[in-house]
Amino acid sequence: MLESFLSLIHTWLIAPFSYSFMERALVASMALSLAAPPLGVFLMLRGMSLIGDAMSHAILPGVALGFLLAGFSLPAMSLGGMLSGLLVAVMAGSVSQLTGHREDSAMASFFLISLAGGVMLVSLGGSSVDLTHVLFGSILAVDSTALLLIAAISTLIVIILAVIFRALVVECLDPLFLRGQGIKGGMVHGVFLGLVVLNLTAGFQTLGTLMAVGLMMLPATTARFWSTRLEGLMVLSVLIALVASSGGLLLSYHLSLPSGPAIILLAGCAYLLSALFGRHHSLTARLRRRATPLSNSLDH
Repeated sequence: MLESFLSLIHTWLIAPFSYSFMERALVASMALSLAAPPLGVFLMLRGMSLIGDAMSHAILPGVALGFLLAGFSLPAMSLGGMLSGLLVAVMAGSVSQLTGHREDSAMASFFLISLAGGVMLVSLGGSSVDLTHVLFGSILAVDSTALLLIAAISTLIVIILAVIFRALVVECLDPLFLRGQGIKGGMVHGVFLGLVVLNLTAGFQTLGTLMAVGLMMLPATTARFWSTRLEGLMVLSVLIALVASSGGLLLSYHLSLPSGPAIILLAGCAYLLSALFGRHHSLTARLRRRATPLSNSLDH
C-alpha cells in the first residue's frame, strides 16, 4: 500500500521534472516566483495594481523591435523590452507632471499605444506563431541562456528591493516623512517602476508579455485575504507563486495543457478560493462578522 502510494507520488510529482526542459522551466518559474510577488504586494499597497498590467504591455514594442532585428534572440528582445518599458514609464510620468493628468490615466493611454504598436511590429515582421510566442511566452522552451538571464534579473531585483525596502515602505505610508529625511520619493518611485519593468522583461520569455504580470499580481492579491501584515503578505505571496508555478507545470505535463496559462489559472483559482474562504475581507469573513453581532444580541 505504502509502496503504491509512493510510486504514485513519484509518477505525478517527481518524474516529470526528470526531463531537462521541465527542470529549466521549474527553475525559471521559481526564480520569477521569488522576485515578482513582492513587487506585486507593493503595487497593491500603493493602489497601482493595474499599472503592472499597463507596464507589461509597454515592453511589447521593444520586444517586437528586438525580434525584428535579431529574431528570437532573448538578449536583444529583453534589452528592447527593458528600454521600451522604461521609456513608457518616463513618458507617462512626464505627461502627468506637465499636464496634471493622472499618472494611471497617462499610463493606460501609453499602454494602449504600446500594445497596438508592438502587435503591429510583430505582425509585419513575423507570423502568427511568432506573435503568439511573444504575447503568451513558452516556458517549456526556456534554454540555458534564457534561464541564466531570468535568474540574474530575478537576483538583481531581490537585492535592489532589499536595499530600498525601508524607503519603499515609508514612501507608501508617509511620503512627507521620507522627504524630511532627505530622500526624494520620486527617486524611490522611479527605482521601483524600474524593478517592475525588469521583472516583466524577465517574465515575457516564460509567460509572454500579456501574462507576465499574472505571477506578480495574483499571488499578492490572494495573500491579502490571509494576512494584514506586510511580512505575511510577502511570504504568503511568494509561497502561492511557487505552488502555482510548480503545480501549473505539472498540470501542463499530465494534461497536455499550455504551461503559461496553466500557471496563471492555478494562481487564479487560489485567488477565487481565498476570496470565498480567506481570513480577511473574504465572503466568509464578512458573513462571520455579521453573524457575531447578531449572536451577541440574542445572548443579551
